Amino acid sequence: MARCSHQAEALNVKTSEKFNSDIFTLRWQILATQISDVPILTCSEALERLKKNRENQKGKQRFLAMYSSIFGGITTDTAAMVIPMDDHMVHRGHGVFDTSAIVDGHLYELDQHLDRILRSASMAKINIPFDRETIRRILIQTPALYAIVIQDQSPHDSRGIKVVTSSVPMKPPQFATMKSGPSMNVAFVTKEQDLLMPAFDRILSGCTAKRVLTLAEGLVKQGKLHEIKIGDVTVEEGKKADEMMLIGSGVLVRPVVQWDNQVIGDGKEGPITRALLTLILEDMRSGPPAVRVPVP
Repeated sequence: MARCSHQAEALNVKTSEKFNSDIFTLRWQILATQISDVPILTCSEALERLKKNRENQKGKQRFLAMYSSIFGGITTDTAAMVIPMDDHMVHRGHGVFDTSAIVDGHLYELDQHLDRILRSASMAKINIPFDRETIRRILIQTPALYAIVIQDQSPHDSRGIKVVTSSVPMKPPQFATMKSGPSMNVAFVTKEQDLLMPAFDRILSGCTAKRVLTLAEGLVKQGKLHEIKIGDVTVEEGKKADEMMLIGSGVLVRPVVQWDNQVIGDGKEGPITRALLTLILEDMRSGPPAVRVPVP
């Protein structure tokens, strides 16, 4: 019995080894078949496929131009608007970005955004290949360094939106105060008609938000606002506000009508939010030279 058992065990081992070997061979054959169907492309063939891919991409945004320090120039061919796979921004996520709008042939708040991205790069320990004036000249001409110009064909949407609280807090709950949204700032209008914005402490130092604070001084002089305040805002205070808004280069000034399950104010776009949006739009079209840089 012992001998039979031993033979059976030996047979099982051999059978198992053969079975595993067969599986390995089968998998390899399938993989080899798949690989054999993948073409090896020349540079021109790869570029042609990139062009076809871009032609098939449909959306509301048009990519007009891109400057790359890799090839040291500007391209208007969307197929060439690529980043090397060994760029740290791609394979390590080590990069910084900023956004500035172009309105009526003028870059809006270029210098403010340029100063901020240079600060961000310094904090991220990214070595900039050019000095500030060279980068500024490139950005004006374009409208490792990448600069891309995008035309958004969708009209500006000023309708009120709903927002939710992130499940990942920026700070432990006992220290939490209202800070900012993703890549934008937040502001409130209190029942006393004060414009309240969280302090720029460990949050986005918003160029548009700072410009809104400057423009809002006109509403104080007109008596539409009582006062402008910068400081900590608790979640409870924010949800009790008459108005709430998100502020950023992309959204400009966007009213918030509901936060989680709490309706803000009367649930409609507030008059101060609308007034600030109008002021920003006017500033983008006819503001002072300090915020409008002409592009060729």
